[in-house]
Amino acid sequence: MNDEKKKILQSVANTVRGLTMDAVEKAKSGHPGLPMGCAELGAYLWGEFMCYDSSDPSWLNGDQFILSAGHGSMLVYSMLHLAKYNISLEDIKNFRQMGSTTPGHPECLETNGIRVTTGPLGQGVANACGMALGYKILEDRFNRDGFPIVTNKIICLAGDGCMMEGVSAEASSLAGHLSLNNLILIYDMNYVTLDGTWGECCSDNQAERYISMGWDVAEICDGNDLDQIDEVFIKLRGELKKPTIVIVHTQIGKGAPTKAGTNKAHGAPLGEGEIRKAKENLGLPQEEFYVPTIVSEYFSRVRERCSDEVKKWRSLFDKWKIDHVNLYDFYEEMRGQKVSDDVVNLILNMHVDGKSSGRAVSGDILKILGDNISYLIGGSADLSSSDCTVMSGHSFIKRGDFSGKNIKYGVREFAMTAMVNGMSVIGLRPYCGTFFVFSDYGRNAVRLAALSKYKSIFIYTHDSIAIGEDGPTHQPIEHLASFRAMPGIKLWRPADSNEIKGAWIWTILYGGGPVILVFTRQSLPMLVSTPKRDFENNVFRGGYVLIEEDKSRRVDFTLIGTGSELQLAVEVSEKLKSERFGHKNIRVISLPCWHLFEEQDNMYKNSVIGKDHGKMVSIEAGSTFGWERYIGKDGLAIGIDEFGRSAPSKDLMEYFGFTADLIVDKIISYFCC
Repeated sequence: MNDEKKKILQSVANTVRGLTMDAVEKAKSGHPGLPMGCAELGAYLWGEFMCYDSSDPSWLNGDQFILSAGHGSMLVYSMLHLAKYNISLEDIKNFRQMGSTTPGHPECLETNGIRVTTGPLGQGVANACGMALGYKILEDRFNRDGFPIVTNKIICLAGDGCMMEGVSAEASSLAGHLSLNNLILIYDMNYVTLDGTWGECCSDNQAERYISMGWDVAEICDGNDLDQIDEVFIKLRGELKKPTIVIVHTQIGKGAPTKAGTNKAHGAPLGEGEIRKAKENLGLPQEEFYVPTIVSEYFSRVRERCSDEVKKWRSLFDKWKIDHVNLYDFYEEMRGQKVSDDVVNLILNMHVDGKSSGRAVSGDILKILGDNISYLIGGSADLSSSDCTVMSGHSFIKRGDFSGKNIKYGVREFAMTAMVNGMSVIGLRPYCGTFFVFSDYGRNAVRLAALSKYKSIFIYTHDSIAIGEDGPTHQPIEHLASFRAMPGIKLWRPADSNEIKGAWIWTILYGGGPVILVFTRQSLPMLVSTPKRDFENNVFRGGYVLIEEDKSRRVDFTLIGTGSELQLAVEVSEKLKSERFGHKNIRVISLPCWHLFEEQDNMYKNSVIGKDHGKMVSIEAGSTFGWERYIGKDGLAIGIDEFGRSAPSKDLMEYFGFTADLIVDKIISYFCC
C-alpha cells in the first residue's frame, strides 16, 4: 500500500476513534473499545475492499457487512456516516438517545445501511452464514454464462464473545460443510472481555477449530497495521474456495493512553481527561465530532468508484433481464413477494383426509407452496421427516449445488433460526422447523426476528403432551404463553385442516413479519363449523365464534379453545346442551391467533368475547398463564401448569383431565351449577 493511501486510511481510522469517543462520552454510555480497536479494519473495508451503493443498501450485488459484536456499533455508524449513507453527524451526536437512528446496538429498522439487528453475541455470525447461503441460492438462480449477476461477499465482524457463543460454532460448522465461499468472517481477537481477559475463560485454538470445520484461515498479527490488513485482504477480493476466517489481533481501545488494551475500554465512556490525551496522541483536534476534509473527500472518491461499479452492474442487469426473461420474472416475483390467486385456490381446494395431523396437512400445503412460490426456501433441524417440512419433489441444497429448495440444518436449532433471519433480508422467504419444545434453543433469534420484522416463518410441531411417550422433556407446556407474550410476532395454533389452510394463506399473503405456526403430531378431526374458505371475517381475525348460542336465551357458558382442544370444546358444548345438564346455552370460540385477535377493534372483540356471554372457560393443553385476559378473574382456565409425563397419549390426556366428561365435571364443580 502506498504511503499516500495509508495516510488517508489512517486519518479515517483516527476519525472513527474521535467520533466514537465523543459519541460515547456524550451519551454517558456505550462501548468505545471495539470501534477504536477495529478502526483500521473499518477504514479499509469501506474505503478499499467493499463495493456498495450508499443510496441503496439493499442493492442485490452489494457487499454486505454485519457487525456481530453489536456493542461496537459506533464503528459501523461512523463508517456509514463517512461512506455517505443516510447517517448524519447529528445522528452520531444523538447516539443512544430516544428516537435516534443510532441506537445502542445496530437495528435494521432504525438505521440506513444496517441489514440485520445484532447485539446478542454470536447471532450476527449465524445471520451472515444465512445471508451467504441465501446469496449462493441466488447465484444459482440468476447467474448464467456472461451474466455474473450475483458475485458479492458477506463480511461479518465478530469478537471474542461472539466466538464463545455456541450459535457461532453451529452456523460456522454448516457454512464450512456447504463451502459458502462468499463468506468472510473477521474475528477481532483482542483477548479482552468485559470482566477481564479472554484467557481466564478460553484456550481454544480458533484456527485449528475453523480448519476442522472446512474453512480457510488467515491471520493478521497486528490488526492496527494497514499494510498487514492490505496484504491479507487483497487476496480475498477474487473468488474464494471456501468460507474464510481472518483472525485479527487488535488492541481494544487503541489510542486511549491508559485504558487501551484493558477491559476498562470495553463498555464505558473513557472520560474527558482520557479523551483529551487520546486526541493529542492521535493528532486529532480537541473539537468534538471532528471529520477532516481529507476524509470527506476520500469517501467522495470511494462513492464514485462504487457508483461506477453499480452502473456497470445495472447495464449488465438490463441485458440479462432481456436475455433471460424467465429469470427476471423470478427476480420480480421475489422482490414483490408475489403470491398468485391460483396458489391460494390450490390450497383451498386441496383434499384432506377426514382425520389428519396438523403437521401432515402443513406438509401437503408446503408441497403446493414449493411448486408455486419460487422464492420459498425451507429446512429443518434434522427433523424434516417428522415435522413434515420437506417441500416434496424438490431437492436438498448441498455443497456445490444450491439449486434445491430444502435445507438440512442438522441438529442446530439456534443457528438454523438465526440463519433463516439472515436469508429473509435478501428477498427470499425462508422457513424452518423443529419440535415446539426445541423452540427454546432458537428463542432469542425468534425474538430478534420479531424486533426486526424479518419475514421468517417458524414451524413448530408436536405441540402438546399428546406426543405421549417421549415424556416431559419433549412436551411443551409454557411455550404458547411465552411466545404470546412476545411483541411483534404472529403465533398460530390452528384447530383442524381448514384453520391450517387459513393460517398458511394468511402467512403468505399478509405475514409482514415473523410468523410461528404450531401444529399437532396427532390426528385432528375436521370440525363441521370451521370455515372452509372466505377466511377474512373469521380465521384471519385471529378469533371468531365457531358455534353460536341460542340468541333467544341468555348464554350460560362460553367455551374458548385452540388447536387440538377446540374439538374438546365442541364435545363439551354438546354434553352441556344435553338434558342431563339442563340444556345449557353454549357459545364456542376458536382463538387460533391471539396476536391477530388483539389487533381487531374493540367492537369486534366484544362481539366475540363479551361481558354478556355467560361464564367463561378456556380449554388448552398448555400453561393457563395469560388466559385471564379472556376469561376474567372468575373464569375457569383448563390447562396444564406442571410438566408432563411419559405415557401413551390417551392416558396422558385422561390423567391431565383432557376428556370431554372430565372437563364437564370441572365446569359443573367450579361454577357450582
